[in-house]
Amino acid sequence: MELRHLITFQAIVDAGGFKKAADELGYAQSSITSHIKELESELGYPLFDRLGKTITVTQAGRRFLPYASEIINLYAKSKEVIKEADEPVGPLTIGASESLMIYWLPDKIRRFMDKYPKVELTLKSIQYEDLSNQLKKGDIDAAILVETLDWQPRDLTINKILDEELSLVTSAQTSRIATFDTMLVTEYSCSWRPIIETYLKNEKKTLTAKIELPSIEAIKQCVLCGLGAAMLPNFAVRSEIARGTLTEAVIDLDNAIGIYTAVHKDKWRSVNLEAFLAMLT
Repeated sequence: MELRHLITFQAIVDAGGFKKAADELGYAQSSITSHIKELESELGYPLFDRLGKTITVTQAGRRFLPYASEIINLYAKSKEVIKEADEPVGPLTIGASESLMIYWLPDKIRRFMDKYPKVELTLKSIQYEDLSNQLKKGDIDAAILVETLDWQPRDLTINKILDEELSLVTSAQTSRIATFDTMLVTEYSCSWRPIIETYLKNEKKTLTAKIELPSIEAIKQCVLCGLGAAMLPNFAVRSEIARGTLTEAVIDLDNAIGIYTAVHKDKWRSVNLEAFLAMLT
């Protein structure tokens, strides 16, 4: 039983097809098919039902998958154990939400790299809808993100490292009343979008126009130029409030949020990861 056959099997299940797995692994599709045929021959059971262009995992495949995943993870762990030194060194991939990557993490990253210059740090954007899978597949070693206080994901070990809050802000250069005619909002996948919707409902601002933008920085710049109001994490607008370019409004709403770290519950934590998480906390 070859490790590459197991990796191919897991990739097909995760990707949902032979062609997608071939593209992801860099193999020809014929090689992917050959890997599965050899694995099925060794196991004595089919792993996939092939119905035309549609494939589904068989009952035997579903039973075998967790063991294949465990073997793959143990292999990766054994390589890291051999390479690992007393001092953090080598690759580390961290996923982070956009707001933290721009406004909160840079100073922490600088301090971490000053202390551990041999770590090869990579930052990636997290995919909120697919975060658990990103962590499970090893695309990222850990995630740092902003979430509501009732966040309780399955399969992840989380740690709240800081309490924060949302601030409702308008431009200091425009009429406060006029700017509340328009609310600049995040995408629906954003963790605090429901808090914005609750505020609008509670304040009976159902006629307020909403402009949806994909970027926190884009929203802030639009508020600064007087396009409307926005509800953003305080750490993203704190300096502008202090300088007087943004005005913070008082709101009667539970606007508490938190900054969290998240690691898959089965993740083996390397010295690199432990050092990074310790730096944050």
